[in-house]
Amino acid sequence: MKPAFSAITILALLLAACDARREAQDGTVAAAPQTQTPEPALDQPAEDVPPATAAPAPVPGTYRGYGDARFGMSADQVKQVWKGELEGMAPSEGGSCFYLRPKQADGAGWPALMFENGKFVRYDVETVADVAPGGGQVGMGAEDIRTAYAGRIEEKPDKYVEGGKNLRIRSEDGASAIVFETDAADKVTSWRVGVPPQVDYVEGCS
Repeated sequence: MKPAFSAITILALLLAACDARREAQDGTVAAAPQTQTPEPALDQPAEDVPPATAAPAPVPGTYRGYGDARFGMSADQVKQVWKGELEGMAPSEGGSCFYLRPKQADGAGWPALMFENGKFVRYDVETVADVAPGGGQVGMGAEDIRTAYAGRIEEKPDKYVEGGKNLRIRSEDGASAIVFETDAADKVTSWRVGVPPQVDYVEGCS
């Protein structure tokens, strides 16, 4: 008589047969899952990025003042609206005219703001950093100024610079004006905007 197989043996043989049949159908053997390290988020920089260091845009000068400082304001009012610190000297004894200048590390102090009789009346510029109303700028040629302000210029010889000129342009309402000063080579060396008569003071507060 042949030996009988136990129930456990039969069950094991059946399971082995099922696995063999499944592998033959797939042609593959299931691999054990592998743990992968997650990729870093693409929107997060790998290193610290320094903050933006772009310089602020310059404050525009107009026929009515400079930025939020408007002609006719008192010195205290101008200091309240000015973005930064202003410094200057009180008027000389018996005088009423003085300048306030931005406190800057390089000591340039432009624009220079003129006050007379307690009111802001004019600002002076001697750098290329500022652009006058209408597009004039230090370093431009006199002919460029004549083109930019065509038909509006009153031209006079400079009082102190031989061969230099003063090119004066009134605002549309006539309440203020620009004066460009040029050297003997017809290059703009400075300009100022203000209300009459202070805009025409050649020596400033002197």
